[in-house]
Amino acid sequence: MRLVVDTNVLVSAFLWRGTPGRLIDLAGAKWVTLYSSNALLNELTDVLHRKKLAKQVAATGLTAAQMIQNYRRLATLVNAPPLASPVSRDADDDVVLACGFAAGVDAIVSGDDDLLDLKVFQGIPIVTAAQVVRRFAGK
Repeated sequence: MRLVVDTNVLVSAFLWRGTPGRLIDLAGAKWVTLYSSNALLNELTDVLHRKKLAKQVAATGLTAAQMIQNYRRLATLVNAPPLASPVSRDADDDVVLACGFAAGVDAIVSGDDDLLDLKVFQGIPIVTAAQVVRRFAGK
């Protein structure tokens, strides 16, 4: 299964593990393939370096830079040109859609209601981490 994972889910995975963390485990075990773009990596970098997350980042035993480096090794980088016109209520979410479209993924994973409310973009389902993890229960 080919996935683009929104930044909010990745931050949850890296800092609190839980269900989003299972996505990273599934990717490490090669059950899913993750895709990202420069825009999404830049957003992830920005979020993980925010002061308000410093304590959570430190608690992982890794730096934000190490988390990003680990994710870059796990995810396949694609060139994702901007969408021709805005799609999501939040224009910042369009980079997630653009990446999913460019990578030809099977699903876009998000915890963001602006994306989840779309349900589908260009034939690509927009789902939660829990929905994906349920498909691989027992793996």
